[in-house]
This record gives sequence, C-alpha cells and structure tokens, in this order.
Amino acid sequence: MAARLREVYLKKVVPALTQEFGYKNAMAVPKIEKISLNMGVGEATQNSKLIDGAVNEMGQIAGQRPVITKARKSIAAFKLREGMAIGCAVTLRGDRMYEFLDRLVNVSLPRVRDYRGVSSKSFDGRGNYTLGMKDQLIFPEIDYNKVEKTKGMNICITTTAKTDAEGLALLKQLGMPFRAA
Repeated sequence: MAARLREVYLKKVVPALTQEFGYKNAMAVPKIEKISLNMGVGEATQNSKLIDGAVNEMGQIAGQRPVITKARKSIAAFKLREGMAIGCAVTLRGDRMYEFLDRLVNVSLPRVRDYRGVSSKSFDGRGNYTLGMKDQLIFPEIDYNKVEKTKGMNICITTTAKTDAEGLALLKQLGMPFRAA
C-alpha cells in the first residue's frame, strides 16, 4: 500500500503545479526528495544517558532508527571532547517520508499551543524548507510520562524545486499550514 500523501501528490499536486507554473514535462514538477530530522542534545556532555532517550524518541517519531551524531572537534568552554555523542539524526525517503509529512501536517502541528501556522520565510532560496520544533511532545507517538527532558528538533524538507515560490506552492498543495503573511 502506497502512502496516502503520495497519492495526493500524484493525483492533485502535479496537475495543479503544472497549471500554475506551466511545466512542459511531468518530471519537471517539484517533488519532495527527503526529510531530515536532527535532534541536538547539548546536555549529553554531562549526562550521557540523555542520548539514549533522544535516540529512542526520534526512532518512535520517524519510524526508523536514528544515527548518533558525534562532536567533530573538542571545545573546552563547552566541556566537549572530539567523538562525544551530542545528538542524533534521521533521513527519511520514500513512503516513510510521505507518512511522516502526513502525520506532521495533520496530527502534530495542530497540537502546538497557540498555533497559527508555520512561517513561510524559512525557505533557503532553493526551495528547501526548515522547521524548528521546541519540544518533541507534540508527536502522538511520544509517551508524556517517559520523557525525562523536553528536546527540540530541526525538520528539514528537501525538495527538487528551483525557487522558493515553487517550494512554497508544493508544500501548500501538500497541506502544509502556512501562516497568513
């Protein structure tokens, strides 16, 4: 069974974007390439057990086991040594990526307190979108009672769009709730 959002992309988004931007070829229509999730756990320098919780929670959110990121160089001011575990990251592609985006847009984002939509200014100039989360509790997979410490995360949506306008149109069509400018 294919992801629900992929069906929406093929049946509704591709024709809408082709009409809006006048693409001659169906392969020229922008699509989502990958979604990268990154969780930095700076406090792991003092308490290495925090990494295990972060890896566990990221795995539940993404549906895929994250890779542990390590410090590239030592920084004495932060009590950080080279090779120390300081975070975790996951890259989603294919059906898992569409499933995650579907859950993010329809379930997780509406659970944010005082929610008015996401900013449309977080594009990088090439059609890629980055979103910062303040805590991981907005995801329904996380059990509130088992969380020791709330941790934020970055969600980076990489698209094949050439411009921010194309990326914005693609994500809007996929249901991303952008704030009214």
